[in-house]
Amino acid sequence: MEKEDFIKELKDFIIETLDLEDIDAEDLDDDKPLMAEELGLDSIDLLELTVAIEKRYKVKIGNVETARSAFKSINTLAQFIQAGVADFQQPET
Repeated sequence: MEKEDFIKELKDFIIETLDLEDIDAEDLDDDKPLMAEELGLDSIDLLELTVAIEKRYKVKIGNVETARSAFKSINTLAQFIQAGVADFQQPET
């Protein structure tokens, strides 16, 4: 999947998961911090989103440092997921 398509899918997934009814994918800046006022996410939202992402994309966000790095922005989250999915989907040798 192309990066732009994946980012659009990820934005839609975030909006749907967190019931952000007043926000469209186009409203979300790919490089703006996810904890910015734009989304108004709190720690409960991030926990809910983490669980949903781990389940849907089969990646593990194992600790606080990993989460901080992954959730810096939509772009960093997309990069993290795509890297994790690539590792997950590699065939065993």
